[in-house]
Amino acid sequence: MAKKSVASLQTGSKRLTKAIKMVKSPKTGAYTFVESIMSPDKVNDWLKK
Repeated sequence: MAKKSVASLQTGSKRLTKAIKMVKSPKTGAYTFVESIMSPDKVNDWLKK
């Protein structure tokens, strides 16, 4: 299960996006949040993993 939360970041000439994904732990069943900063065209591929 993934929750999509995307914020655009702009530093200098690079345009970056911060994506936050909610992941359920197989051991405990608790949800954790995984954050990553990447280019905007890679966000959908990262969320599908």
